[in-house]
Amino acid sequence: MNQSEIASFIWGVANLIRDTFKRGKYQDVILPLTVLRRLDCVLGPTKENVLQRQAELRGRGLEDPHNQLCIASGFAFYNTSPYNFDLLLADAPNVAANLRNHIAGFSQNMREVLERFDFDNTISKLDEAGLLFQVLERFGNVDLHPDRIDNATMGTIFEELIRRFNEALNENPGEHFTPRDVVHLMVDLMLAGDEDRIGGSGVVRTVYDPCCGSGGMLTIAKERINIGHLDNGNPLTGPVNPDAEIHLFGQEVNPETWAVSKSDLYMKDPTGRDADSIVFGTTLSNDRHAARSFDYLIANPPYGKDWKRDESAVRAEHNRGTAGRFGPGLPRISDGQLLFLLHMLAHAKDPEEGGSRIAIIMNGSPLFTGDAASGESEIRRYIFENDLLEALIALPEQLFYNTGIATYVWLLTNRKTSERKSMVQLIDASEFWTQMPRSLGDKRRQIPPEKALDILKILGDCRDGETRRIDKGGKEEEPVVSHIFPTAHFGFRKITVERPLRLNFQATPERIKRLEDERGFQALAKSRKRGYAATQEKAQGRRLQESLRKTLNAIPETVVKDRKAFEGILDDASKRAEIKLSSPLRKAVLNALAERDETAAVCVDKDGKAEPDPELRDTERVPLAEDVRVFFEREVKPHVPDAWIDESKRDAKDGEVGIVGYEINFNRYFYRYAPPRPLEDIEADIQGIEADIVRMLGEVTA
Repeated sequence: MNQSEIASFIWGVANLIRDTFKRGKYQDVILPLTVLRRLDCVLGPTKENVLQRQAELRGRGLEDPHNQLCIASGFAFYNTSPYNFDLLLADAPNVAANLRNHIAGFSQNMREVLERFDFDNTISKLDEAGLLFQVLERFGNVDLHPDRIDNATMGTIFEELIRRFNEALNENPGEHFTPRDVVHLMVDLMLAGDEDRIGGSGVVRTVYDPCCGSGGMLTIAKERINIGHLDNGNPLTGPVNPDAEIHLFGQEVNPETWAVSKSDLYMKDPTGRDADSIVFGTTLSNDRHAARSFDYLIANPPYGKDWKRDESAVRAEHNRGTAGRFGPGLPRISDGQLLFLLHMLAHAKDPEEGGSRIAIIMNGSPLFTGDAASGESEIRRYIFENDLLEALIALPEQLFYNTGIATYVWLLTNRKTSERKSMVQLIDASEFWTQMPRSLGDKRRQIPPEKALDILKILGDCRDGETRRIDKGGKEEEPVVSHIFPTAHFGFRKITVERPLRLNFQATPERIKRLEDERGFQALAKSRKRGYAATQEKAQGRRLQESLRKTLNAIPETVVKDRKAFEGILDDASKRAEIKLSSPLRKAVLNALAERDETAAVCVDKDGKAEPDPELRDTERVPLAEDVRVFFEREVKPHVPDAWIDESKRDAKDGEVGIVGYEINFNRYFYRYAPPRPLEDIEADIQGIEADIVRMLGEVTA
């Protein structure tokens, strides 16, 4: 059976348990038993050796036989229970007790993995329902030994099961599962240009995934270096260096996928070294590889997932500045993708130690979300100003099982080649796809090896304006697929443009009525006192309100287009009425009687400076490489001669006028104008539809 058939066969267990377990709980049965059966098949050939060796060592009184039993099993784990799946099925009445005995017989390191499944409760539930024997029998009929199903294929089966579980739960499988075609491309991008660094003898390199899920990215990265690009076990390309020693590291927050990843790596590597380096816990608030740096880092963090559970620890680390991972900035609480990127940058090796390369795939939000000085913009600023982004690759839509949205691979490094210094390559690979023979969820497209190789060639050639022939809706086009820009191209200064406040004043009944809505006027009839004193103060305030209404109604209804002149009129009227205008009350009157008027005189403050009009306030984005004042004189002044720049708005880091921001408007650089259809064609279509409607109506009434 191929991997899809095996996954479907295992998933068929759902038919047995559907009346006992809710659909969302199928994974509680299927996933741990798949792992147990895999372990049973792997340990089967050396089972007797382990039991004999255990008996020998027990006779000698050896206190810690772990290492010796690992040697006997041929792996970094073992099982000392006398049971395997065949013997479990041979004793149906005691199958529950014997299965627990079998699980307890695993070495401590493997028991810790299996405990993450919380399988003991599931055993009880299956046993009570009389289903345990039937379920075990079904799994016992599947041979999952590596000789029959290699580790790469088994990893795909695990991930296929996880995808189906999350579809059943209506959850986001993108948190766990990245399609293999995408992983292969990301690995190749991450390793691109490093053949000489990885080649040779005595090479040791580390690969790290901070949200490793079921471990697919890590294992494919190692296979790519040591074995080559495998497609269903068949090599498509040769290895980079079969003798290189590749150490894998990862962290995962989901207990089930962590258990799958760790158990799979224990079976892949007899030393158990890689498996021991896959740790459990939330990466953002509990970095369990904090003391390490890595040669290669790769990840697919969850899209649009909040980081509320980690907020306290993340903010505390941000406040530590450069001493923590998140010093450059914090994104909005609803999306933690950029936090994972900062985390990976913090784990990169220093250039003096050889530096690192990073590949991370994210949706479009991290490209442009957030205005200047926002957390997202400051993170992008850190990346660009430290010249860390090498390339950004737009992938086709409909690649993922759970979403059809556009995704982008960020390729970062702190050891750029000389020709890439201070430059960023944008690659539009959105048309580099073929149709899937059969859709899997939202995944309707795939990136075949030949398309992936072309993307790698575009990256390697590093040419601005490179084109490719593509078929777009049955028409052949040759769009630009590569642009190269200096890092400063993505930066801007956000300046605040002010225009003067111009008001006219008029004491008409309509404007005087607006005074009732002004807080300064309403406050006259309110009191913070209590009892009789409050009553007296409110009454006095109401009398003052009425006196002020009469005073304003007595002012001529002439339109006054100079605030200073109208203030003189107001002061004279108040003086005659023996009303003392406090600052809040004066402000309330002026607000009520004023209207904006472009022909009025400019309102000035006590120092004679023009007051800005908040309603006319605007902002401009000045390219970072351009002088703010030159831009203003060229782009703003000709249109609004009375405008000026608010020079108090300065960047917190460099102190210059304008707040610095960075964004990547990817689609703008690759936009291709498509002219609308001719009106004649549209009209012909409409007439054709109308004719069809008339014909169908005629058939109905005939």
